[in-house]
Amino acid sequence: MAQGTVRYWAAAKAAAGVAEEPYEAETLAEALDAARERHPGELVRVLRRCSFLIDGGPVGTRGHETVRLAEGGTVEVLPPFAGG
Repeated sequence: MAQGTVRYWAAAKAAAGVAEEPYEAETLAEALDAARERHPGELVRVLRRCSFLIDGGPVGTRGHETVRLAEGGTVEVLPPFAGG
């Protein structure tokens, strides 16, 4: 299992109640499942609308179960932002 950091931004941060927390997971899907278990409720709803960066690179439309996480990596959780 890889260990790293999940960083929450904007509405995801408010829903999780923390700015960041550690992950221990092999894939993005596993890391997000663990986050949903730790923070049931609003974060589960917010995550449905989020995009994700893994070590600075966008996940895009790739299946979360196919996105491998690196030891010491960072998952950025980005809800839709208003403005423009």
